[in-house]
Amino acid sequence: MDQVHVDGGFVHPRAQAGSHVFVGRQGILDATGSVHGYEFLYRAGRQNSLRVDTWPAPAQDRATLRVLQALFTPTGVRSLAADAHVFVNFTRSFLVGDLPVPDEPERLVIEVVESVRTDAAVLAGVRRLRERGFRIAIDDFVGLTSQVALLPYADYVKVDCRDLFARGPALATLAASTGARLVAERIETAAELEACRALGFRLFQGFHLDTTLVLNRTPVPSLRTERPALRIVDAPRQRPGTAADTVRLAAL
Repeated sequence: MDQVHVDGGFVHPRAQAGSHVFVGRQGILDATGSVHGYEFLYRAGRQNSLRVDTWPAPAQDRATLRVLQALFTPTGVRSLAADAHVFVNFTRSFLVGDLPVPDEPERLVIEVVESVRTDAAVLAGVRRLRERGFRIAIDDFVGLTSQVALLPYADYVKVDCRDLFARGPALATLAASTGARLVAERIETAAELEACRALGFRLFQGFHLDTTLVLNRTPVPSLRTERPALRIVDAPRQRPGTAADTVRLAAL
């Protein structure tokens, strides 16, 4: 396994980080509006929307490696997420042990992406990760057989509210059947938020609640510190069905 740890940070040669490192961050809020966690996603420069799930598996692996490398720096993840949980999309390669996972089980929530097809190797890998203390989330749950097989190991189940409204309350019932915490995704309006609450969701994510920030995590050498610079590329709220947001660069 070709991983490298430098001064407590997560570094991997296959990340191919290049000269610039960006990640997208969106809050996951509880019923009171407090931040429960943040989802971090791969971003390429100022682009605020990428269809990473449609990329070939090796490219998806590299995207996840780059996100992990941007988050788990020698200075720690606290500068990006304070004390909140950190949700990151994971591909099959990480689940079965072909690629390393940062040893941060108290912070990192492993989101199993919808493209993962559950088999014996995936189930065994998820069990090992849970035994190490990691929390598991099922992303974009729609009740697929491979997703249902993961439910006994899930701490969170994330459901796109568009799928929820199309399929009805039975989808929420199935998602909650093993006791996982439900997260409603892509909430764009107050009405959608209230409808998801009525169906038993207690965690919420979407542009109605929190815009996605694109964070520039490119290290900037300094005489005082080697801490990576944190710049924000802020995106205005996106309405359903529109093109990717226009973004602007702002210094903290």
